[in-house]
Amino acid sequence: MEQSPKNVYGEDLKICGCDPMTGWFRDGYCKTDHNDTGIHTVCCVVTADFLKFSKEQGNDLLTPNPRFHFNGLNPGDHWCLCASRWLDAYKAGHACPVKLESTHEETLAMIPLEALKQHVFLE
Repeated sequence: MEQSPKNVYGEDLKICGCDPMTGWFRDGYCKTDHNDTGIHTVCCVVTADFLKFSKEQGNDLLTPNPRFHFNGLNPGDHWCLCASRWLDAYKAGHACPVKLESTHEETLAMIPLEALKQHVFLE
């Protein structure tokens, strides 16, 4: 029997978001597997500042890309972000808030829990 994915607290992973549909598997969860080279495991609530920073770094999450069925993100959207992208934004002072209960435990291989806790999304 397959074990359910865990979050950074070792508990069952909660859904990140479905509008827009996010996740490596486009199922709303920040789950990952060996094919996910970007490690899309950090559940973020994107901000205008983060989206601007990301675009300046060459990762345009604002502009729709119909070829990939991507409508573009808006501030407030919940999105499974690549762990390395979040870490880059964190180091540059542009990290967006994180939903820890929806952030996959694999994230901790790249980002310390204390760094994530500094940017907890408060609903």
